[in-house]
Amino acid sequence: MAAGRRTPIVVGVGDVKNRSQKLEDAIEPMQLMLQAIQQAIRDTNASPSAAAELRSKIDSIDVVATWTWPYPDLPGLLSKRLNVEPNHKHYSPHGGNQPAKLFDEAARRISLGKSKVAIVTGGEALASLSACAAGGKLPPPGWTELDRNVDSVFSPSTRGLGDNLGAMHSIGAPIHVYPLYENGFRAHRGQSIQQNNTESAQLYAEFAQVAEQNPLAWNYGRPAETENSIGNVTKKNRMICFPYPLLMNAFNTVNLAGACLLTSTDYAEELGIPESRWIYPLGGAGTSDSSDFWERPNFYTSPSISRSIDASLEISGLSKDHIDLFDFYSCFPIVPKLACQHLGLSIIKPSKPVTLLGGLTSFGGAGNNYSMHAITEMVRELRKRNGQYGLILANGGVLSYQHAICLSSNPRKDESPYPSANPLPDLVKDVPIPTVDPQAEGDAVIETYTIEFNRDGTPLRGYVVGQLRSNGHRFIANHGDASTLKQLSSNAEEQIGRAGWVRKDSEKAGRNLFSFERTTKL
Repeated sequence: MAAGRRTPIVVGVGDVKNRSQKLEDAIEPMQLMLQAIQQAIRDTNASPSAAAELRSKIDSIDVVATWTWPYPDLPGLLSKRLNVEPNHKHYSPHGGNQPAKLFDEAARRISLGKSKVAIVTGGEALASLSACAAGGKLPPPGWTELDRNVDSVFSPSTRGLGDNLGAMHSIGAPIHVYPLYENGFRAHRGQSIQQNNTESAQLYAEFAQVAEQNPLAWNYGRPAETENSIGNVTKKNRMICFPYPLLMNAFNTVNLAGACLLTSTDYAEELGIPESRWIYPLGGAGTSDSSDFWERPNFYTSPSISRSIDASLEISGLSKDHIDLFDFYSCFPIVPKLACQHLGLSIIKPSKPVTLLGGLTSFGGAGNNYSMHAITEMVRELRKRNGQYGLILANGGVLSYQHAICLSSNPRKDESPYPSANPLPDLVKDVPIPTVDPQAEGDAVIETYTIEFNRDGTPLRGYVVGQLRSNGHRFIANHGDASTLKQLSSNAEEQIGRAGWVRKDSEKAGRNLFSFERTTKL
């Protein structure tokens, strides 16, 4: 062990689910997080006096940004409620990668002697907030007062798209971008549309079976959704953006919180925390692809996923074959599919578990905090010796930000110190990206696409990412006529690779329109 370095361990984890949606039971995210932290302290199995000392020594609090309530200083509020004065307080940006990233950084601070006891936590109460909104009780009674009004419930699908090329074409929300990749991945692999739908439905049916057995899952106690109920489009399972019906989208209206308590082996020994509670973080890594999805190399791979997984394994001294348990983020089927593809795992019935929770549809989306629950569940599984090594992949944005971490029931090989830095840059910059033409005109071919549907099941708008035949430049376009929208909506014919014509919209400056017939106009 290098001089001055400590071995970080997880000694306690906690998860809280408030299943009630009664207005009188509406507990705000901060309170749910406090409950999870208190559970994590109890989970150490420390004596009452040792648990009290452990709590008093909390000197690091990281909080995953919550969608539910825009607190002015959530780490500060938690510190006050815990009656501690940490020297490190951090509130994350939004992103599903943040639980793994914050956990990795907390372990590093302990290793470097910058923290003695660290808390990493996050939580949502979107189900309660939605119930309060429906009942005309905003703000919910008793919740932390804000300096601004909250008159609606946050959703990643309804927030503004900004001022950019995607927004000019009304595309950029998660419900739009992940389908672009699913369609691109399908065509790249030579699957038919039906084969792809069956694969996604089978994958999520297997995930639903996992959630059905998990008491912390939002859907626990209900019969698991099946391949048929997930894959068939019905009134209850309407198409959102092709090829994903509702049950292939994340479900975020939940009340869930989680927390991890980390310290060093030295301090755990001093407090008498049993070694049976110790789980070792081995290392982590994360990077990002461009936040602008049109500036990605293709729509069937994710360099940030591949590199984050590979680097986390390498820095942890492991190979993929060492890993016994995986939990891949799964807001849409494409994310675990890309991870499985990269690692050579079968997408359907892989040889090793690829979810411990059951996915963001069946376990619950939990906003940015889903992978916190993956960490807590991984700790429990490793404690039970259901595996020796685990890897968690946390994804954020629109397949944008990734962070992977490895944990084990054993310390790092040769007792080497915890990695002193993330081995990856913040952004992947060394992949070739087609030139993007904001305004495009000429013969073109579809690179990928999706269609957004109305609530009544009729197609609303087509989104095309294409390339000009003349120079290979990429463009974004909307459907240019009713016939093109109808053809794009076909379940029978593959649209990727089809030729057509892109032109500038004469009625909306900056927008491109794509048609299969060159002479067609709006």
